[in-house]
Amino acid sequence: MQAEIKGTTMPLLEMILDPGESVISTHGELSWMSANVQLSQTTSAGGQKGLMGGLKRAVGGGSFFLTKYEAGGGPGMVAFGAKLPGRIFPVTIAAGQGYLVHRHGWVCGTDGVVPTVGLQQTFRGGMWGGDGFVLQRLEGQGQAWIELSGEITTYELAAGQTMLVHPGHVGLFEDRVNFTITRLKGIKNIAFGGDGYHLVALTGPGNIWLQSMPIPVLAHALAPYLATEDHPAAAAGLGGVLGGVIGKNL
Repeated sequence: MQAEIKGTTMPLLEMILDPGESVISTHGELSWMSANVQLSQTTSAGGQKGLMGGLKRAVGGGSFFLTKYEAGGGPGMVAFGAKLPGRIFPVTIAAGQGYLVHRHGWVCGTDGVVPTVGLQQTFRGGMWGGDGFVLQRLEGQGQAWIELSGEITTYELAAGQTMLVHPGHVGLFEDRVNFTITRLKGIKNIAFGGDGYHLVALTGPGNIWLQSMPIPVLAHALAPYLATEDHPAAAAGLGGVLGGVIGKNL
């Protein structure tokens, strides 16, 4: 298996699979593929049994099925494009050493990667709607590819060191990092509604990756410029181009 990340601002992950090799991803991540790549729906990953593995993801708000791409009759190619300007990069998952990634961040992984839901937190109103703050847990053994949006900053937290992060800017962190949802009272936050500002407390030891332009935050910033019933012609061009992209990924 060969993986190549092409481009800069809007990167593309191109996977070359030898016959019998496969990768898995959530439904809808595919950009294009060669004709000899076979698609199938599966609930199993990394040895995790089918029905229970799918139910575990679904109960946590994730996808019941995973899509499996397998080359047949010769080498095959499958490509995954970025949703927003940012970066795609690989991480290695070993036994007892997993990661948590924001809900839009996992692109694909080798067969040994087990994706489940690590957290689903509901916030009232604003940019989060009914989906809330969702983290995927990636465990098992293998290689996974991650997509983060905007500029990416990495910190290595020492034991007991805590970083307070807006939920939308949490990109990826090692599963040995402790995390909790905290609220700073006394600040009226229009994004979440009510009295209080929700942040994620990430406490080391471990590495964290933070993103500067998450999809929910971008959608919230663009909302005033999109067409509404009161102003149907408002920002027609912007709404037509970006409205569908944002709606697809929220």
